[in-house]
Amino acid sequence: MDLVTLQNTLDNGAFAILFLAMLVYWGGMAFPKIPYLQAIGTTSMAIANLAIAALLGARWLEAGYFPLSNLYESLFFLTWGITAIHFIAEQRTGSRLVGIFTAPLAMGITAFAALSLPPEMRESAPLVPALKSNWLMMHVSVMMLSYATLMVGSLLAIAFLLVTRGKNIQLQGSSLGNGGYRLKTPTPPDSTPSNSPLSSVNASSTTATAVLTPPQTTPTLSPQRLTVAETLDNISYRIIGLGFPLLTIGIIAGAVWANEAWGSYWSWDPKETWALITWLVFAAYLHARITRGWQGRKPAILAATGFVVVWICYLGVNLLGKGLHSYGWFF
Repeated sequence: MDLVTLQNTLDNGAFAILFLAMLVYWGGMAFPKIPYLQAIGTTSMAIANLAIAALLGARWLEAGYFPLSNLYESLFFLTWGITAIHFIAEQRTGSRLVGIFTAPLAMGITAFAALSLPPEMRESAPLVPALKSNWLMMHVSVMMLSYATLMVGSLLAIAFLLVTRGKNIQLQGSSLGNGGYRLKTPTPPDSTPSNSPLSSVNASSTTATAVLTPPQTTPTLSPQRLTVAETLDNISYRIIGLGFPLLTIGIIAGAVWANEAWGSYWSWDPKETWALITWLVFAAYLHARITRGWQGRKPAILAATGFVVVWICYLGVNLLGKGLHSYGWFF
């Protein structure tokens, strides 16, 4: 079997495995009492990750350069990053919630790359002169890993918003989310002394408190949904906290490469501008979580905005076909 045939087999196989993983995770959500479903889902995601790694390795051997020069290659590298982050998050938390949302994302990206792109866009081609640099591996790989990480974290924030929709819930307390949560319904202001422990929450406490409006004003979350919301909020924060340093390193590496290739660290190219916007959005999210102690819906809305911004930075800018980063993608 030649390398091209192997790549075609691996990309279709990765799609099939990720589709199976999605069904398994969704089945586990619908039928939580069925044993081994989470183990099957985790195994499927791990196999898909290895299949994509083998695909990228075969591509590297065939083309002779690190496979990140066109849309097909970057989409599979992005999917590899998503499955890797999924595996790390799931192992750290032991929760199947991660796979319920990451498996469809990974499967959708793989389907687009393997089934929707025309054949000529899936073929490897010689690098343009600007990409013949060791910085291709350093800058682009770190940026793609940051996109994958931030997408997963933002997607879980969107899931948090869906779980808590229509509910006036605000999680307050430790941004690390490493303490226990307890449900609390505040008493009316006229019956609670101003110096009562119920009137304030210590932002440095390891115990977070879910504050809900009185039942007669807004329906409250059930204990089960509250637990799901707390888990999503915690995992989302931790993953975004991992992706932000990667994005920072990727932008700095890109600036150094730009100075080497074009004689300027920053040219306000559309890709550079949107990378900066992405950085600012997630910097605002982390500032709100760490400095101001925000948790719950407010920072989740910021993260959900970041999900859209990442996609604009990754693909939307390239649709314009303008700027120094337009080669090797759509035009």
